[in-house]
Amino acid sequence: MHVKKGDQVKIITGAYKGQIGEIMQVLRRTQEVLIKNINVKTKHGRPTKEGEVGQVLRVEAPIHSSNVMLYDIHRKVASRYKHIKDEHGQKRRVLIKLNKAY
Repeated sequence: MHVKKGDQVKIITGAYKGQIGEIMQVLRRTQEVLIKNINVKTKHGRPTKEGEVGQVLRVEAPIHSSNVMLYDIHRKVASRYKHIKDEHGQKRRVLIKLNKAY
């Protein structure tokens, strides 16, 4: 998967196109991501115990990972990335448009 938890991403297609958010969770099996405060749906919860009241919860729904792109907040650029080994031999993600480590 090209994105990880905690990455800043920009949505490139769909109803939320152009919005920017942070990835809260990556669902690898379905290749979807949950983005904080984006694609929020309301979920109605029933009371489970006697005397308890029902709830209306706001929950983020998943978006397919192909609809998001890594985003650099400081330079305000969305870009694809490539892997480069640094001087210590570790793989780093580098944004192609900026040629700088993410």
